[in-house]
Amino acid sequence: MAFAIETRQLSKHYGELPAVKSLQLMIPAGQFHGLLGPNGSGKTTTIHMLCTLTRPDTGTIRITGINALQHPVKVRQNIGLVFQESALDRSLSVEENLYFAGALYGLADDVIKQRVDELLQLFDLTDKRQTRVAALSGGMRRGLDIARGVLHQPKVLFLDEPTIGLDIINRRNIWRFIKGLRQRLGMTVLLTTHYLEEAQACDQVSFIREGELIGQGQPAALIADLGAYILEIETHTPEQHIEIIQPQLGPPIVDGDRLLFRISDETFAVSSLQKQLQASVQALHIRKPDLNDVYIWKNLAPGSMNL
Repeated sequence: MAFAIETRQLSKHYGELPAVKSLQLMIPAGQFHGLLGPNGSGKTTTIHMLCTLTRPDTGTIRITGINALQHPVKVRQNIGLVFQESALDRSLSVEENLYFAGALYGLADDVIKQRVDELLQLFDLTDKRQTRVAALSGGMRRGLDIARGVLHQPKVLFLDEPTIGLDIINRRNIWRFIKGLRQRLGMTVLLTTHYLEEAQACDQVSFIREGELIGQGQPAALIADLGAYILEIETHTPEQHIEIIQPQLGPPIVDGDRLLFRISDETFAVSSLQKQLQASVQALHIRKPDLNDVYIWKNLAPGSMNL
């Protein structure tokens, strides 16, 4: 199997603080992979090392088979970057930003023109081509950021919180475009996001916490492993309800006045619990788990499940 991204024993410290610890990633070519974790978990530091923007203290990195530490310039020719902070020049027009990016990658003038026209049409920016970036809306700027990152049709695209702050319509438009790129070009995409519903579309996700890999797998399989249902209870007396329910369902996630329990058995009789709890429960409902629940259990209940 050909790997687009391969790291071994990758580590990075900032002074005495370990940001990434012996990280090993093996991401096949063409895969849509999510790198998930809370703020400060090491996601952005990992992305920066993979993109050759930060040099690791120890370990190796290969991008499309190229040793990133020995040949960083060659790696940069094969990757596209879209970070949380825009890389656009706000004083230039939409078209000027894209033509400048194309020139940096050494694309021929006719290739730049063709791809710029295509990308502007895809992101509904054709009538904004002469508009300065500073005058664009947030959604338009983010679309242009992505267009700039894929103009040279990279083999690997790094997306670090690409849709943060965008409304649902703009987010859907961007993911529709990324999906089309992957289908057309076989592009490998590595995503970090706090919108877990976006990561649910990934082929595989990796969870990191405090710079260490703590879980990995296909989203659907991870969700199935979590359980059949999630029981949510809102109560002013959480300790009392934990004492009643924990022997039957195991330890919960405690979030203020809210308790979350995993139900592994689809035939579990919730009605029996309702009879015990009805006098002191503000709200109780059962739902199917999703990737947000996997994320919560991995980060708030360490060791409670094996992924």
